[in-house]
Amino acid sequence: MPNVRPRIVLCFPVHEEHVSQIREAAPEWDVINAGQEGVAKEILTADIFCGHAKVPVPWAEVVERNRLKWIQSSAAGMDHCLVPEVINSSIPVSSASGLFAQQVAEQTMALLTGMLRSMPVFHRAQEKREFIRRPTDDLHGKTVGIVGLGGNGRRIAETLAPMRVRTIATDFYPVQRPDYVEELWPAEELPRLLQAADIVILCVPLNAQTARMMGAEQFALMKKGAYLVNVARGQVVDEPALVEALRQDRLRGAALDVTAEEPLPTESPLWEMPQVTITPHVGAQSADRVDVTVDFFCENLHRFCRDQRLFNCVDKQLGFPHPNDRTPA
Repeated sequence: MPNVRPRIVLCFPVHEEHVSQIREAAPEWDVINAGQEGVAKEILTADIFCGHAKVPVPWAEVVERNRLKWIQSSAAGMDHCLVPEVINSSIPVSSASGLFAQQVAEQTMALLTGMLRSMPVFHRAQEKREFIRRPTDDLHGKTVGIVGLGGNGRRIAETLAPMRVRTIATDFYPVQRPDYVEELWPAEELPRLLQAADIVILCVPLNAQTARMMGAEQFALMKKGAYLVNVARGQVVDEPALVEALRQDRLRGAALDVTAEEPLPTESPLWEMPQVTITPHVGAQSADRVDVTVDFFCENLHRFCRDQRLFNCVDKQLGFPHPNDRTPA
């Protein structure tokens, strides 16, 4: 009976040079570029899966077959693969957490400064050729509250530091506070952060603890005239409650790179609210995204083959890595 070579199944937009790079890193493995159209079938005979399936995958059958030995997500968010069957299995899962923190920080700054300086308002005025001064707001001197101080949250805080803001944060692991964060509190201190912050930036993963964590009760705690920026997952916000907080002028503005349903339905009132800025989940986009992801996967592949601890190995109940397991900055 012939030996069956172990199989690596990919499902993210790689090119042939990336597949070749992975084959060179693992010459004893077969590498299959399944794509979205083939992943549901190919993953059934995978020993390693790397990617982000955006189509239904038979995870229960994958786990039952007891062949898959490791899942490497090509995204920071893990909701695409952390289904109950995988969570309760012995399959290790690692993420792309922090790989694109710089891009998320840039997107956050674009959303935040554009919102404060009324850029959407001025853009609409430009379309009508109206040269009229309208109110703006300042970033300098604000208290910024970052909810989730993982790879993205830390890079956002670092990027904000030269802007002379006061930065406070909450995190499930309130450890390793950087100098540019004034206060780092446990996740349970979210109400304290909401009451203190002029700007709240959401950077948490989506899990059972964070789903709809921002609702009517939380918006009521925020300062009147505060701002919300969501570069996490849309489902961490109760969107009807957000709409109501905006309608009541509880919040002065919201900038959303993510929404609960993507694409955001055309009938959503968020589209027509002048104090809302929406971008279509592009925070982690990068011209080098696939290159960086493949480099990281190959590095982790070497570690896997040597029985070393994986970078970004996630706590499957929480959906993100422990600080000691994050990829080196």
